[in-house]
Amino acid sequence: MRHNDNIKDQGINATNQDFRRYEQVNKKQSYHLSEHLENEEFDEDFEIKTIDFSLFSEGSLDGKMQFASELGDALKEIGFAVLTNHGVDIACYDKAGEKIRELFESTTFEERVKYKAQRHGSVNQGYFPIKETTIIHPDLVEGWVFCRRAFKLNKDSDYIESNYWPRPGFEPVFRQVVLAHEQLIKPIMQSILSYLEIDPHFYDKKLDRTNFGLRLNYYPPMADQKRGKGGGRMLGHEDIDLFTILPACNTEGLQVLNRSNMKWIRLNPRPGDIILNTGDYMQRISNDILPSTTHRVSWPENYDQLLIPRLSFPMAVYVWENELLEVLPNLGIPKYKPIRAEKFHTSITSKYYGDEYATDVSD
Repeated sequence: MRHNDNIKDQGINATNQDFRRYEQVNKKQSYHLSEHLENEEFDEDFEIKTIDFSLFSEGSLDGKMQFASELGDALKEIGFAVLTNHGVDIACYDKAGEKIRELFESTTFEERVKYKAQRHGSVNQGYFPIKETTIIHPDLVEGWVFCRRAFKLNKDSDYIESNYWPRPGFEPVFRQVVLAHEQLIKPIMQSILSYLEIDPHFYDKKLDRTNFGLRLNYYPPMADQKRGKGGGRMLGHEDIDLFTILPACNTEGLQVLNRSNMKWIRLNPRPGDIILNTGDYMQRISNDILPSTTHRVSWPENYDQLLIPRLSFPMAVYVWENELLEVLPNLGIPKYKPIRAEKFHTSITSKYYGDEYATDVSD
């Protein structure tokens, strides 16, 4: 019997430390994967910083340095920041929200399940039915992960839209989101590297034609009385990437763990703002300077919001599978050995998909 089979029976009672053997970076924090309402504590005082992206995009060298400093300080402290004035048209986000709702509400389960997720490279791509995002926790969310191959970005002559999308009309809308976010990737990474006093262009080539995963999340409406029966909307976790670009959601629910006091921070930025958080790739290459921070999707304080679907579309930024993840230069004695991105990624995600998910390709 696999390790996952033993843990699965624990369901909502499992903790992250039950899966520590899968982790590839140091994570000392201990928390239940699912919230336990009677024991939760919230940090009402900590404020995740909002940073003006126009300091970089429109500013002088001093402006770029200020943006890098503010962004780096926020990510070092908590692993999260909120970006405003980032240049992405809010109408693009509004349209994407409409299309997520259409994707999950106008298609049948039989249509969707034809695209059930399978591993391609490092990433499980395709459709995840409700309660099947992972094998270790019954998340109350349907999801659909689209990576670069699902979009008509490179004018490939053999691209067939129906291989990835159940109906016409979805791909062009989400392609616009991807293209808009791609314009932010190098500026963000360059600013992080500048903060770490490393050549800001050190990762530029690794981020050409970016390896990414755009996940469309549909949290179905719930009757208020279901709240408090155990479980949660999306389990506590850390992202497995360099960083994640997440437009502010239409309802409350995102919570971030403050490791300094083990209390949860409710994060509800303004519509149109972008939530940015660092993941395991970044913690590894930054030698633990920039943490991969725990977060989850929980119940909204405003119970009325349970009566409408919650929609989100985070874009995870990776490097390609054959790239080496190495501690960046001049960050002290490396705590981690170089490792191929594919081995790193699939070793971690085996806790979600089963031990057989890990690649058997050696470094």
